[in-house]
Amino acid sequence: MTDLDYLKLSKPQQILHDLGAFFSGIPSAFVRGIGKLKKQIVGFFLGIGKVFGEIGSTFVHGDWKTKVSYLIMGFGSLLRGQIFRGVLFFLFQTIFNLYMVNFGWAYISKMNTLGTVETTKVKRITVYGDNSFFILLYGILTLFFIAAFLYTWFLNIRQNRISEEILRSGKKLKYAKDDIHDLADAQFHKTLLALPVLGIFTFTVLPIIFMILVAFTNFDYQHQPPSKLFTWVGWENFRTMLSSAGASYGDTFRQVLFWTLVWAFFATFLNYFLGMLVAIMINKKGIKLKKLWRTILVMTIAIPQFVSLLYVSKMFAADGLINSMLMRWGWIAEPLPFWTNAHWARVTIIVINLWIGIPYLMLIATGILMNIPADLYESARMDGANAFQMYRKITLPYMLFVTGPYLLTSFTSNINNFNVIYLLSQGKPLSMELAGNAGYTDLLITWLYKMTVTDSNYKIAAVMGILVFVVTAVINLVVYNMIPSVKNEEDFQ
Repeated sequence: MTDLDYLKLSKPQQILHDLGAFFSGIPSAFVRGIGKLKKQIVGFFLGIGKVFGEIGSTFVHGDWKTKVSYLIMGFGSLLRGQIFRGVLFFLFQTIFNLYMVNFGWAYISKMNTLGTVETTKVKRITVYGDNSFFILLYGILTLFFIAAFLYTWFLNIRQNRISEEILRSGKKLKYAKDDIHDLADAQFHKTLLALPVLGIFTFTVLPIIFMILVAFTNFDYQHQPPSKLFTWVGWENFRTMLSSAGASYGDTFRQVLFWTLVWAFFATFLNYFLGMLVAIMINKKGIKLKKLWRTILVMTIAIPQFVSLLYVSKMFAADGLINSMLMRWGWIAEPLPFWTNAHWARVTIIVINLWIGIPYLMLIATGILMNIPADLYESARMDGANAFQMYRKITLPYMLFVTGPYLLTSFTSNINNFNVIYLLSQGKPLSMELAGNAGYTDLLITWLYKMTVTDSNYKIAAVMGILVFVVTAVINLVVYNMIPSVKNEEDFQ
């Protein structure tokens, strides 16, 4: 359909056309995302095949120094005069061997059971046994250390192959002075990234893997190490989480997931379009005191949410300011159930969130709107376009192109928006129909918080963490391939 044909349609027909185009693009976007994922997986396995091929080829064609290096890391480098590299390789192998003998193997060997001897007290004397928590944690660390050793062992082999090729070509090898110079020059990016990568592994990757493994155990308030051990239970927690009998976790999960997606949709797009509208109104020619209006709106961003949201929560309570004023004016006979009725609570939270989100979107939209060429609007006016048509064909496409990635990250952030929900309603109102102490305004993230902090139900919380990841990953996979800045990358160049 051409733009002229589109403009001939009525407003409802235009809306239906846009919705049809959106939903028809979801399958193809999903297929494109899966295709990219397949290519990455195939590339990964091809890379592993090349590694094994290089290991075998180096052993077959390498000299005796290289062959000895398969057993004693750094041996070939030391004999070729590369003392600095040889010492580092040999030192790493020594540390690894000592770690595995004195510490690592003790935890790896118990990973299959997560411990069998509980800590007990005999005549007021504590007899310490196994600790499932530490066995799992240090077992994971040991596995990563083994992976790091294998990678370093491969680098040691590759270094021998490269050194042989350099000597055959008659060139000089790099020595300690050259290596240190490279770390401060050509390889300086690796020097800078070493500490951040270590931090990401310690505080992001390791907790995620630990959480995934906890989902396959019976770790909860009844199995708290060291006095009580926990063990592997396979897929039992997933079956519990996805069951449908009575007030089950599965039924609760579906209800909370539905509300989470509804909340994320309204919290993202209402703020987006209303923030854009406010920016357009303030930027409109003839509006006075523009800086004052922007400053007033920005003040809501400057106030910490911990203070503002708790205060607003009390304002909407049964004995709060809002109900008190309405009853005093005679507009209502009894307090409105802002936090005691599920529908009222959900609508109230969405409306209050506008007060938080609109100013931020207004600032973003203001900067983008100022960069839209004025010639586009002038040409549109000469062609007879009205304000709504200029918005549909110029302003909105430009905004979506620039802010598409932001919209995606904002939607994902709202799925995990803990502050707004917990500070306003704490997930209330609660219900006996929902399992796991969940409330009607709980998001998946606040329900997960209750499971871990209040109920100590770590096993189900870990399962939910995995399911939250799956939901957000699928949404990101689909939507990312549909946003204009990715799909139509060259439209505004």
